[in-house]
Amino acid sequence: MARFGPDDDLRGAEFVEADMTGARFRFADLSGARVDQSYLPGAVMRGVDLTGADIDGEIDGLRVNGVEVAPLVAAELHRRYPGWADAHSDVLADQRASFEAALRTWSATVDRVASMPPGTEGVSVDGEWSVVRTLRHLVFAVDGWVRFGLRGIDDAFSPIGVPFSEWDTHAPRVGVDLHADPSWDEVRAVHADRVDQVRALYDVLTEGEFAGPARRLPPWEPADRTLPVFRCLGVIVNEHWAHHQFVERDLDRLDDEAGRSTGHRDT
Repeated sequence: MARFGPDDDLRGAEFVEADMTGARFRFADLSGARVDQSYLPGAVMRGVDLTGADIDGEIDGLRVNGVEVAPLVAAELHRRYPGWADAHSDVLADQRASFEAALRTWSATVDRVASMPPGTEGVSVDGEWSVVRTLRHLVFAVDGWVRFGLRGIDDAFSPIGVPFSEWDTHAPRVGVDLHADPSWDEVRAVHADRVDQVRALYDVLTEGEFAGPARRLPPWEPADRTLPVFRCLGVIVNEHWAHHQFVERDLDRLDDEAGRSTGHRDT
């Protein structure tokens, strides 16, 4: 195993697709380090300083100072965003209400973008998805889970969809154009069409069908996996809530930066 010590200058080093399973960091300075799309299941951190750290990701089972964090975070997010708690509900009416609540938050956010400087919808903050790319990802999610999976449409994917990073290299084989550059109006129109398709599915599902097995799952899921319909639709609902949260975070950052640049901040 490679060993790096105080004489090794690794400042600014970049590790891409590096397998660091079982790696150990002792008295290491990771100030300002950025970890994207990486896996830390089972990681153990002792005596660490996480002052000002910002974490987004799957945190089920994460314990901080002996306290399981995920339930606390979920409770706070559900308090901030009424309706999110039912995103994965197995009761059709409750899950659909959660979806509609998420769409109302998105509508308010789109209005907010319209009130900001032109082009805001395309601005990336710290390398995160812009509003445009976020909506394109939601199109991709609906195409996979609803159009391909639940409805059984073979050519389900819009070319403007944005896949999750781990599936970038596979996306072209289902018709996604990784170089697409659609307009804001086009993206909003395609997303609105996908929302209508989700609503139409809720309209015709019976409670039994909602609880029953999905016809098939998206192509990135294991071939032998099965899920009930409510779990598949719950992914779409939760995606709309979670990505809205990230978009609002970045828009707040843009507003804050604009306030500093003009010497004015709202209080």
